[in-house]
Amino acid sequence: MRSVLGLVCVILISTLYLYSLSFYLPPVARIIKQNRMETRGESDDQREKEMIGLKFPSDLQELKQMAGLLQHYKKEHSGFVLLLFSSAYLYKQAFAIPGSSLLNILAGALFGPWLGLVLCCVLTTVGASVCFLLSHFFGKQHIVRIFPDRVAQLQRKVEENRSSLFFFLLFLRLFPISPNWFLNMSSPIFNIPLAHFSLSVLIGLMPYNLVCVQTGVVLSDLSSLDDVLSWSVVLKLLLISCSALLPSALIRHYRNTHTHSKHKDH
Repeated sequence: MRSVLGLVCVILISTLYLYSLSFYLPPVARIIKQNRMETRGESDDQREKEMIGLKFPSDLQELKQMAGLLQHYKKEHSGFVLLLFSSAYLYKQAFAIPGSSLLNILAGALFGPWLGLVLCCVLTTVGASVCFLLSHFFGKQHIVRIFPDRVAQLQRKVEENRSSLFFFLLFLRLFPISPNWFLNMSSPIFNIPLAHFSLSVLIGLMPYNLVCVQTGVVLSDLSSLDDVLSWSVVLKLLLISCSALLPSALIRHYRNTHTHSKHKDH
């Protein structure tokens, strides 16, 4: 019961912080009105933007509208946009809320390909590590109770690859057999070191972050979210995943061969 109350308090404080942060933004309609006076034109898209407030985008249309609003505001308040984006990203990652891919695309649209990639990789690592710690202090027993079969299956895989744990974690990130949110929450149950966990997140999710950020650079030309992961991109990610598993397989092969030779000599 104490763990549930602790987690609820953390969620409430974080939500209050993020909600209060959005109040420091000036009215969006005022910014768009200034731009209208400069351009002396008005379109349906601009009328539609007036009705859009700050929220987590849930589809491509909302993503484009949010990118337009923040780009207008970023011209004079780039530091605050960076703080707001980082806070929202960490909120999603820390509490395992789906939709981080949309924020990756938004990062590419707002900050460009290179700064957007660095920002997403750092925020993904920090947010996943916070989720790891929240699970460690508040949620391990509840995760085992809610997902007993999934936890048991993943625990067997972790124990089988304990000697090459980092490469196995890297493979799980590059080729997500289990969802990332579940890996973040369940890793403390398997006694995975935080350093191994964080480094595998940083390296393993870099290719996917790169794809999403590059997509955000051409967000205006994007017609569907299905275009983010084309077959060519999926094949490239699969190839990278297999290469990440190769060191683990070699280590296991060497260990088995070495053990067999010792038994034979004995």
